[in-house]
Amino acid sequence: MILPPATLGMLGGGQLGRYFVMAAHRLGYKVVVLDPDPASIAGAAADHHIVAPYDDQTALHELASRCEAISCEFENVPATALALLEQCQPVRPAASAVRICQDRREEKDFLRGANIPLAPYLALLPEAPIPAQASELLPAILKTAREGYDGKGQWQVNNLDELATALAASAVPCVLEKRLALEGEFALTLARSPSGAISALQLVQNWHSGGILDQTRSPANVPVLESEAKGIAEHIIAALDYVGVLTVEFFLVEGRLLVNELAPRPHNSGHPSLDNAACSQFELQVRALCDLPLPKLNAVRPALLINLLGDLWQNGTPDWAALLALPDLHLHLYGKGEPRPGRKMGHITVIGDDWSTVEESCRQARQLLGLAPR
Repeated sequence: MILPPATLGMLGGGQLGRYFVMAAHRLGYKVVVLDPDPASIAGAAADHHIVAPYDDQTALHELASRCEAISCEFENVPATALALLEQCQPVRPAASAVRICQDRREEKDFLRGANIPLAPYLALLPEAPIPAQASELLPAILKTAREGYDGKGQWQVNNLDELATALAASAVPCVLEKRLALEGEFALTLARSPSGAISALQLVQNWHSGGILDQTRSPANVPVLESEAKGIAEHIIAALDYVGVLTVEFFLVEGRLLVNELAPRPHNSGHPSLDNAACSQFELQVRALCDLPLPKLNAVRPALLINLLGDLWQNGTPDWAALLALPDLHLHLYGKGEPRPGRKMGHITVIGDDWSTVEESCRQARQLLGLAPR
């Protein structure tokens, strides 16, 4: 075990890194953040902020010299940087696992090789002819192989002409995924320690708007799907030999769960655990990194989460006083600067002992925020 007051390292300076810092501090650890943004919100909360690119070797060596174990808050940290750090200190998750999650082609090939159910797909290159089998996937969604998130780098395509136009516009390797009739979207966040212990939050249900998470129900309260999701997620963790926190996103199609994506980190849909769980996803991240005991049961209270995007500030600051007057509403603002459209500025979580009360408070919150009913 790596015990407090040890110093931990975090690659990435956004809200996920910030919550990691807060969870680590609560347990008595110190944290050093490496992030190129001088205004990093995780860096501001940390004990020390190294302002440098993720591939800066001098900065990476400084991080390794200051810390006893290192993690990351997003999957686009260069895998080569993680591999370099692994030569000096424990890095969890490992570079080999993060590398797979960085590229949709590698991720889907890995999942298919592990016999994990997923949507039909095809890897495409912008400079290569479109193979004949692409027509069998249409209508479909074209996604850039790397760095696309929150609906970015994605195109809906209905025919081969639209596909050719979108692929040329992408100018990068892509994955074409068959568009399926979704019956729901779900996510499961779980952690595995170096000792092999596994602990999971309960399955949550998600609703998206414009490719960005809008609302999350925690727990989803679908026992059959919960069992199926945990079985799939534990299979993935074993196949990856994964250590750390992993979030698995699922599509429900014809009553069956298909894996959409893997996130080698905590996830937006796991944020309700900050308020409704005995051990949040960020404490799980700290515990898994340091090989501390993981909770065997992490029960949660009914909760609904609403994401707060920068669009809500277009007509001025939202009415926090009215929102905070609602029973059992928890406001989380991330401390970011400019509230740009689509930018995640924070979230609210409404918790309670029964779903009717939670749903009514959530309905009122959406109305106060000017959001359409969900």
